[in-house]
Amino acid sequence: MKNLTVRHNQFFLDDTPFQILSGAVHYFRVVPEYWEDRLRKVKAAGLNTVETYIPWNFHERQKGVFTFTGNADIERFIKLAGELGLYVIIRPSPYICAEWEAGGLPFWLLQDSTLKIRCCCESYLNHIRAYYHELLPRLVPLQSTHGGPVIAMQVENEYGSFGNDTAYLQWLKTAMEDEGIDVLLFTSDGPTPLMLSGGTIPGILPTVNFGSKPAESFQCFHRFFPKAPDMVTEFWNGWFDHWGEPHHTQDAAVVAEAFRWMLEHKVSVNFYMFHGGTNFGFYSGANFSTQYEPTVTSYDYDCPVSEWGGLTPKFTAIRDAIIQYTGVMPDPVPPPAPRIEPGTILNPACIDLFTALPVLTQPLSSAYPLTMEQAGQDYGFILYRTKLRDRREPGALTIKGLRDRAQVFFTPDADGSRQYLGTLYRNDTEPMSITVAGESGVLEILVENMGRINYGAEMFDTKGITKGVYLDYQSLFNWEHFPLPLETLAPLA
Repeated sequence: MKNLTVRHNQFFLDDTPFQILSGAVHYFRVVPEYWEDRLRKVKAAGLNTVETYIPWNFHERQKGVFTFTGNADIERFIKLAGELGLYVIIRPSPYICAEWEAGGLPFWLLQDSTLKIRCCCESYLNHIRAYYHELLPRLVPLQSTHGGPVIAMQVENEYGSFGNDTAYLQWLKTAMEDEGIDVLLFTSDGPTPLMLSGGTIPGILPTVNFGSKPAESFQCFHRFFPKAPDMVTEFWNGWFDHWGEPHHTQDAAVVAEAFRWMLEHKVSVNFYMFHGGTNFGFYSGANFSTQYEPTVTSYDYDCPVSEWGGLTPKFTAIRDAIIQYTGVMPDPVPPPAPRIEPGTILNPACIDLFTALPVLTQPLSSAYPLTMEQAGQDYGFILYRTKLRDRREPGALTIKGLRDRAQVFFTPDADGSRQYLGTLYRNDTEPMSITVAGESGVLEILVENMGRINYGAEMFDTKGITKGVYLDYQSLFNWEHFPLPLETLAPLA
């Protein structure tokens, strides 16, 4: 049994001073067949620990239905890390951010318009309690205090960037302890006074997140926590990408310089990310600053280990710095993971979406447009259909509260030929409108969910059509809804 504790501004593993040198690898962004390869590369870089989030919506996609097998087998991932000689840091907080769909919160929370997230809202806490009752007992025997490799767990993630309900943080701590969690608990927040004051409470280890200027970040941290050990839970050595942006990169030499400073000052470090992986299926999230910013499928993050498993200059820079600092030679670097040469994709037959609808889905009827959540749908697309009467003149079609991208079609009764009218997007400048002919026919709107917002005040991000559809000033009613979650494309076990 080994126990990570804090004494005299320093980590101890049992009675031995311990500097955490960790790399983030998200099991849910890597297929299980590659887990061992990625973990061996963590070890070969000279790191002693691996860190991962646990996304709630990956394990409880539908309310009360839990998955802990295949890609979701968190127990197997932890045990494998331990077998390879790595310690493990787990971040099982209900909210993870991580550029992941809704920050890890399940879509079905949005079905309750009265629910408030990340605070002491009773209905929200009840859902967390039910989830923890399924998740945390699986982690209890894997704690270092029980002979396993898990040395620490996070209570909440960057909470000071969101709110200041310290009673909520205390509730989470107690809920974890009630389920048998007894390893070191911590929080992580950005290096500003507002973030550090709002996201921490007594009795939980505070840590800090940043991507550069470690001396300045810890100067702010020490103002609040002069007796805490220095730990950066997220050392951002790269960055994520939104659609339409250039790929973000950070020079390996800059990363190495900051890392060497932290090694010399005995700072514990977790590289975020060490290996990023892929946002499979529809699990990529989104941000919102001045407008909606959906995240791309790749989560390469310009990491020490690339999306496909290749070693980058950052890997070498990190490994060299650790060898120089510790004088210890890490495990040999594993051989490159095998790669399949790209081939020719044959498509001997195809069928259009509208013809395939009866096979893919069954319609739901409502007087008004339902959101995806109201239709019981999590991810993918949803098709809205309604009948228009002969109006004798064209009109401007407007979608209020579009989330996120809509393709509009009209099929006149006269010739029965479906016409593509155009595409509307959430970020379009108001008014968003498409001209629809004045004759009678069928109006169809195919809406794509491009990822729920995972950070900030706009997080309660319902999808589909959230307000209504208007033809000029007239609200359109009597809709059929065809949910298209395309769930067989998602990487669930």
